[in-house]
Formats: sequence, C-alpha cells, structure tokens
Amino acid sequence: MSICRNWRLFLAESNTKRVIIVGIPGVGKTTVISRAAEFLRQKGHDANVVIFGSLMLEESTEIKLKSRDEMRKLSVEDQRRLQAKAANRIAMMEGDFVIIDTHLLINTDEGYYPGIPMHVLQTIKPTNMIMIAAKPHEVLNRRKQDESRQRDITAEIDVQNELDASRVMMACCSVISGSPFLTVMNNNDEIDKAALAIVDVLSEGTPI
Repeated sequence: MSICRNWRLFLAESNTKRVIIVGIPGVGKTTVISRAAEFLRQKGHDANVVIFGSLMLEESTEIKLKSRDEMRKLSVEDQRRLQAKAANRIAMMEGDFVIIDTHLLINTDEGYYPGIPMHVLQTIKPTNMIMIAAKPHEVLNRRKQDESRQRDITAEIDVQNELDASRVMMACCSVISGSPFLTVMNNNDEIDKAALAIVDVLSEGTPI
C-alpha cells in the first residue's frame, strides 16, 4: 500500500478539519492563529487550537525539560519520539476545526530537523496546510522585540533562507499528505487581514 495515497479519501467519516499552520519564529504565527480561531468561533464553529510544541513538552516528563525552547537541544531521536506521542494525541481530538500550531523547521545541534516529518503527517492526516510568512526584515525586528522567548537572532539573509526552505518543505508535506497548502502573509499591522484569509479558506465547503 503506497504511503503517498491521498488521506483525504478517508476523512468522509469525520467532519473534523485538521489544519496544520506553520511559520518560522517571528512571523507572528501564534497571534494570527488565535485571531483566526476567534473569527471561526464567532461564526459558530467549534475551533480548537493546539500548540504542537506544548504537547511535546507535556510528553517529556522523563527528560525534565523546563521550556519548549530547550527541546531544540534534544537529539533527533528524542524529538522524533516526542513528536509521535504528540501526534497521537492530536489524532484523537474532535471538533469542527483542530488547528495545529507548529514549526516546519527545528534548528538542532545536528542540523535542521523537520517539525512535521512523514510519520507525523501519517498520524494527524491533515486536511489543510497553511504557512504564515512575513518580510525578512519584519521577522528579524519581531524576534529582537520578543522578550517572552529565547529567540535566536540571526542576519536577514538567514531569515530569508529559513523562509525559502520552509516553502520547499511545505510543498513536500502537501505532496505526501495530499492536502492543499497556502501561504498567508502577515505584514505589520495586518493581523486581522491574515486571520480572515485563513478563515475564508477553511470555511470553504463548511456550513456557516
């Protein structure tokens, strides 16, 4: 049986849309997701947001991590194991929309590791995939201003490279999962515009 078969054929048994939304640190992903979920709820939908990294942290009790930022220092083997546990929990969640807030790339000591590798896609079976992006200089400025997280401050060219690599990986995930993918720009002071773009896409084929 091919691992690349279209999982959307199996979603008729469930009305739940599982939406993976990704973005590199500094694009404002979590803020846009929160606003989009709020708009969906205003339309009467049951929209649940789950942060993939937070679930991984909850599953890391034996490792005794103190924050999500520490997970980047784990071995690839440990990250893969925690990803599998988090994905299994998400696969059991129900609602009109289950929105998964996660990253495409994880900068580890062994190099970039995919935030949603094939085994995660196989478990979650996403119906939609969305990438939040922004201009490199805006991303860099947001990282510098964010005191709530231990952000890696890099050069603007490095941010552009992360965005380019993310687009390539997003396309690969779409091919593997059979899910459509979309890029939404979150420019400065346009959070509602980005959130509404997501709502418009997710509302397609969904009773309002």
